[in-house]
Amino acid sequence: MRSVEVAASWPVENVAVAVVSGGSVVGSLGDQQRVFPLASVTKLLTSYAVLVAVEEGAIEWDQPAGPPGATVRHLISHTAGYAFDKAEVQAEPGKRRIYSNAGFDVLASFVASACEMPFATYLHEAVFVPLGMKSSTLVGSAGAGAESCAADLALFAAELLSPSLVSRELVSEATSVVFPGLNGVLPGYGMQKPNDWGLGFEIRDGKSPHWTGNSFSPRTFGHFGQSGTFLWVDPEISAACVALTDLRFGPWAVEAWTPFSDGVRAELSQRA
Repeated sequence: MRSVEVAASWPVENVAVAVVSGGSVVGSLGDQQRVFPLASVTKLLTSYAVLVAVEEGAIEWDQPAGPPGATVRHLISHTAGYAFDKAEVQAEPGKRRIYSNAGFDVLASFVASACEMPFATYLHEAVFVPLGMKSSTLVGSAGAGAESCAADLALFAAELLSPSLVSRELVSEATSVVFPGLNGVLPGYGMQKPNDWGLGFEIRDGKSPHWTGNSFSPRTFGHFGQSGTFLWVDPEISAACVALTDLRFGPWAVEAWTPFSDGVRAELSQRA
């Protein structure tokens, strides 16, 4: 794919891109085995492990978890009321969309307790091993502490497009809006009204500005990370894209990512 070559002009030292369609990589750039810190793209991996735990019956969405009145569903959708970086309650559950790393740490602890093993171990066994993600590890927090490579995340993206570890219905639920209509700040892009989110997956919907392309369907979901990384899936064209860099998110990414992704989507649409 010629569109992925644009990423070679980004102001980064290292970049790896993988585009997935039809269950395989159809375009790539850079060292697909190079391991990068994912920052908040970690939340996609953590969320998928939570889906496995739900599918297995180890936990339930409406189990009480976190602050009083909150549930697993609140924690994973950033509506439990926790602050961004500490388990300090700033709102009643379900009333505001407060993007929270702390909420994901509480969520991971809840899953670890229910499954009687460290969350990093559960993530490894529930997601990484069955998908063959041999270079992926959780070395820090469940919200921002994973490391992986483009090849591994391409396998994960293929799983999101055609689930094998959990039911397609569960993935559909997780990538649909939960607690609709809540406003909130999308880090790096400002206040979004509404700031729609699924069960761990950010939903593009009608957000503007946004890190995905302007041409993307409202059903597009994924996440980006402050380490200069992103993964999006657009179900409308049954395709996904992973981009990993070694330059922290900033104005360069805001300027570069949207036209890049629009170019990738346009080429994919032409190939369909």
